[in-house]
Amino acid sequence: MCSIGVAASVAASNKYSEMDILKKRALVYMDTTKRFIGLTCRKIWKVGRDDPRRAIHSLKVGLSLTLVSLLYLLEPLFKGVGENVIWAVMTVVVVLEFTAGATLCKGLNRGLGTLLAGSLAFLFEFIARESGKVFYAIFIGASVFFIGAMSTYLRFFPKVKKNYDYGVVIFLLTFNLITISSYRVDDVLKIARQRLYTMAIGSGVCILMSLFVFPIWSGEDLHSFSVSKIEGLAKSIEACVEEYFSEKEPDVEKDKLPEDPIYMNYKAVLDSKSTDETLALHASWEPRHSWHCNPFPWQQYVKLGAVLRQFGYTVVALHGCLQTEIQTPKSVRLLFKDPCTRLVTEVSKALMELADSIRDRRQCSPEVLSDHLHQALQDLDTALKSQPRLFLGTNSQNNTANMLALAAEATRSKPEKHLSSVKTEFSALSKWKSKRVSKQSVEAEGRFLKPTLSKLAITSLDFSEALPFAAFAALLVEAVAKLDLVIEEVEELGRVACFKEFEVGDDVILNVDDGSKMEINLPSNAAD
Repeated sequence: MCSIGVAASVAASNKYSEMDILKKRALVYMDTTKRFIGLTCRKIWKVGRDDPRRAIHSLKVGLSLTLVSLLYLLEPLFKGVGENVIWAVMTVVVVLEFTAGATLCKGLNRGLGTLLAGSLAFLFEFIARESGKVFYAIFIGASVFFIGAMSTYLRFFPKVKKNYDYGVVIFLLTFNLITISSYRVDDVLKIARQRLYTMAIGSGVCILMSLFVFPIWSGEDLHSFSVSKIEGLAKSIEACVEEYFSEKEPDVEKDKLPEDPIYMNYKAVLDSKSTDETLALHASWEPRHSWHCNPFPWQQYVKLGAVLRQFGYTVVALHGCLQTEIQTPKSVRLLFKDPCTRLVTEVSKALMELADSIRDRRQCSPEVLSDHLHQALQDLDTALKSQPRLFLGTNSQNNTANMLALAAEATRSKPEKHLSSVKTEFSALSKWKSKRVSKQSVEAEGRFLKPTLSKLAITSLDFSEALPFAAFAALLVEAVAKLDLVIEEVEELGRVACFKEFEVGDDVILNVDDGSKMEINLPSNAAD
C-alpha cells in the first residue's frame, strides 16, 4: 500500500510539474505575442506619422478600387461594359501612384499604348481577313515578330526609355493579345473596344483621384527635397568643424554607427541623383497648379542637385579628416579654432539662407556672400601665416642634407660592373664565390637601407603632424569655392521659376538643430 501511495504521489507531482511547464510556456508565448503586436502597431503608426500623405494615398487607392469594382457588382454597368471589367481593376492597381505626376505618366502612357495597339491590330486584321486562313496565320505570325522586335528595340533609345517605356510595354502586350486572339475570335473590333473602354475607365478614375482628391505633386516633393538637402549640408559641415575642434576624446564607436548625424545628412545628398531625376521626370508631366501658373523648372532642380553633390563630396572629405590615423595635436588645432569656426559659421548661414529662399520661393538675399565670410577667410589666412614653423620646420635644411648624403653613400656602395677574364678554373671559381658574397652583402645592405630611408623621410618632417590640419583647412577653403557655385544655381533657379524679389525682413533665423528629415516616396518602377 505504501508503494502504491508513493507512486501515486510521484505521478501527481509529475503531472503538476508538466502543468507548470505548460503554463510557463503559454505565458512566454502570450508575452511574445503582445510584444510583437505592440511593435507592429508602433511601426505602423510611425510610418503614418512620418508622412501622413501615405495614409491619404492608401485611402485613395481603396476608394478607387471600390468605384471600379462597381462595374462588376452592378448588373447594368456590367452588361454595358462587358466581361473585360477586370482590366479596369488591374489598371487602377498598376497606374495609381503616390504622386500626381507619376500617375499621369503611367496613365497617359497606358492609354496611348492601348489606343495605338488596338488601332494597329484592327488594321492588320482588316487587311488579312480578306485572304485565306493559311495566309492569315502567316501574316499574324510575321506581324507579331516584326512589331515585337521593333518595339523592344525602340525601348533602348534613351528618350523613349526615360519617358515612354511603360507605354511601349503596354502597346506590345495589347497588340499581341488582340492580334493573336483575333485568329479564333470573329469580332476583333469588340475585343479592342472593350479593352479600350476598361482601360479608359481605370485610368480616368486614377487621374481624377490624383488631381482632385488631396493631390500630391512631384514638383512640390522635389522642391522640398532640395531644401532639405541644403539644410543637411549646412548641419554636416558645421558639425564636422565642431567635432574637429572639440576638446573631448573622439568616440570611435559613434563613428562606426550608421545613425551618425553627419553621415546621414550628407548621405542623403550623395544618394539623391536617381530621386532628383525621377521626381523631375514626373514633375514634367504635371499641369501648372500654382496660383500664378508659373512654369516648374524641374530641369534646374536637377542641376542644383548636381552642384549640391559636388559640395557634399567636400563634406565627405572633411568628415574623413576626423577619422585619419595621423592627427594634428589638439594644442596646434586650438591655434586655428576661432578662424575656422567663424568661417564655417558663415558658410552654414549662407546655406541656410539659400534653403530659406527656395522654401519661400523668393530670390536669395544679396548679402548671402557677406563681408563676414570674406573676413573669415582673411582671418584664416592670417592665422596660417602667423605659424610658419608648423609648416616649414626648423631644421628642414639639415635633414635634407643628411638625406642626400645618405643616398649618395648608398649609391657609392653599389658594385661596379666589369668584365672578368677567366684564366684558370680555380681563379674563376674563387672570383665567382667572392662576387656572390659581395652581391649578398649589397642586397642585405639594400634591404636595410630602404626602410631606413623611409623612416628617415617620415621622421625628418617636422610638420608631419601639421599636415592633417593643412588638408582640413584646404577643404574649408574648397567648401567656400563650392558655395559660390551653389549660390549661382540657386539664383538661376529663382530667375527661371519667377520667384518673388527679395525684400528686407524676408530672411528668417532658422534652428539648424532640427532633426526633421524629408522622405521621398517613389513609384514602384523608379529604379527602371
